[in-house]
Amino acid sequence: MNLDDQNHFPIEVSLILEAVSDRLIPEDEWPSAFEGGALIYLKRCAAQDVVTWTDVIEPGLLALDAEAFALHGQPFAELSAHEKDRLLHEAEHESFRDWPVSSKRFFETLLCMVIEGYYGSPEAGGNREGRSWDMIGFRPGPVSEGYAQVPEIDLPQKTFDQLRDQYDVIIVGAGAGGSVAAAVLAESGLHVLVVERGSWLRYGQVGNDHLRNHRFSKYGHNTGPELQGNPRTILLAGGGERITAPFEGDYHNNAMTLGGGTRIYGAQAWRFHPEDFRMASRYGIPDGSSLSDWPIRYEDLEPYYMRAEWEVGVSGDGNAHPGRGNRHRSYPMPALPPTLEAERLARAAEKLGWEAGPVPLLINSVDRDGRPACGRCGQCVGFACPTNSKNGGHNTMLVRAIATGNCDLICDTTVERIDTEGGRHAAGVRLVRQMEGSIQRRQVRAGHVVVAAGAIESARLLLNSASDSEPHGVGNRNGQAGRNLQGHVYSGAYGLFDEPVQDGLGPGVSIATFRFDHSNEGGIIGGGLLANEFTRLPLIHWHRALAPNASRWGSAGKETMRDSYLRTSQIQGPIQEIPTSESRVRLSKSVKDRFGIPVASLSGSIHPESLRASAMLAEQAEKWLWAAGAREVWRTRPGGGLSAGQHQAGTLRMGNDPATSVTDPLGRVHGYDNLWVSDGSVHVTNGGVNPVLTILALAFRTAENLVKQG
Repeated sequence: MNLDDQNHFPIEVSLILEAVSDRLIPEDEWPSAFEGGALIYLKRCAAQDVVTWTDVIEPGLLALDAEAFALHGQPFAELSAHEKDRLLHEAEHESFRDWPVSSKRFFETLLCMVIEGYYGSPEAGGNREGRSWDMIGFRPGPVSEGYAQVPEIDLPQKTFDQLRDQYDVIIVGAGAGGSVAAAVLAESGLHVLVVERGSWLRYGQVGNDHLRNHRFSKYGHNTGPELQGNPRTILLAGGGERITAPFEGDYHNNAMTLGGGTRIYGAQAWRFHPEDFRMASRYGIPDGSSLSDWPIRYEDLEPYYMRAEWEVGVSGDGNAHPGRGNRHRSYPMPALPPTLEAERLARAAEKLGWEAGPVPLLINSVDRDGRPACGRCGQCVGFACPTNSKNGGHNTMLVRAIATGNCDLICDTTVERIDTEGGRHAAGVRLVRQMEGSIQRRQVRAGHVVVAAGAIESARLLLNSASDSEPHGVGNRNGQAGRNLQGHVYSGAYGLFDEPVQDGLGPGVSIATFRFDHSNEGGIIGGGLLANEFTRLPLIHWHRALAPNASRWGSAGKETMRDSYLRTSQIQGPIQEIPTSESRVRLSKSVKDRFGIPVASLSGSIHPESLRASAMLAEQAEKWLWAAGAREVWRTRPGGGLSAGQHQAGTLRMGNDPATSVTDPLGRVHGYDNLWVSDGSVHVTNGGVNPVLTILALAFRTAENLVKQG
């Protein structure tokens, strides 16, 4: 494509583009695509992705114009609305065979771009004045428009030159597990270094791009790692590897920033069920699985669950969801008020005879610790909190750790290996970072090392720390490091109602049932929860939440968005995934990162029992929506690939037997006196719920036992 500059299309292309865009989203009482600013966004797309524009969009536009001349003797822009729509319909259904590009590919690519420019973030260049959001009823910000953004506490960082030569403890990763460990250890008087691979991103740096976030990362994400120099690979059946980038789904990316996933998570704060700790004893071991019991019980973890709820901060109703283990104390904050959707679903659950109740959240429902209650914004999960009401590692436990004066923090720094002695003792770590174009390395010694980098990166680090004593990686004498990678399989259903069921109040998720967790419904192993979903971004609604036969463009498509956005409910939930030893992390044999470190190579698939459980939950989600009065209901179904996702767990599982596990019941690597793991890697199973509260609880327990070791 030849742009006379980055702000203008050639006149012949511009006329066709405007005409096509305005048929994809026509004018009515609300602006058309052109009036709504979509072409401003398209110009940015053309400048940023020249190949797609040159190879797909421009040839398609010119071919469409040629079809208009051939059929009607006029350019596309001068045709009637009916004639334009007819040509676009033919292009959508691949009726034109002699184009220089697939007409279907051209149509779908341009349609997605126009939709992104019309319903996406105004900051991205389109959606002038947020008019499309007004049209469908989406409110991005807090309920009170006059809120003052709460200042974030400054977390001072060290440079390489300012680090000590030796620390009592070095913690690798500043997410949920690492932040708790830092606070407990620093408050005990130990000198601690926290090493975070990601950056300390302020609220404005995380941003609000609806196309680049951890909820919808079509073109990128908003927290790290950088898209260049940080690949992973997928191991192929023939032994080859396919490279995947950080924003692609099969990368299984946790947020890599100070606070980790807690910076932008949905913050559901569930305890695991007592039966989650004894899955193999209750159900047996399915063929092809590595299902096993935990070496600890719910009762062992209950005091630490309570500690996590009170010290990090959970809002909820302690009397809701009975039967999920004894509680010795309620939550420190009441549950957030139910949404309009939750009230409707509660009535439906009562009609069905199901118990249902509020969702506990690591979000302030009242002012706490100098930070306000939730502002109920419409874009919670996937983004940083505008009112600083979401409780994560960055604004709770790390603040406590640094306040002691015993904790140093360094960001934008990778631990490339752990130094060990004789396969029994961790001596320290090797650090690497890039500064002003040059790569710097440094060795720091430690009395203890705590690995808390997330299940994929923690396994990668141990595997890359091979020595003469352990040639296949630390903790891998029995080939267990990196195995049993798991996350959560999600399934559920959407329902479309005759009247609005959404009030736009965040976080959105507000009601859940455990009717099908360990219910043995249909012989299912485990099961899981069902809950309503978080508030949806308009672009997510268009891509994922429209009814299968709904119109997606033209006047009817615009009406679909207006009619369905506030009238659609989604119920879904994670199931208790059945782990397999072949779902795993290895070191890539051919691909290295920007520092020359072998990247994580992932492989595996979902066990058939997990798919069977997810199908059962989807069926029950449908039943709940019908009971709530939906006029149309349709299911969502998981794929069959690896499902580690952002709930990744299991690669360094705990157990009593070193032959089948990597860490002992305290989270210490078998055979070592001072090497610990404090993240979801140690999970034997991952529960039928979001795992973060269990990660926090285990981190309190592991850190407490480290202190006892001295």
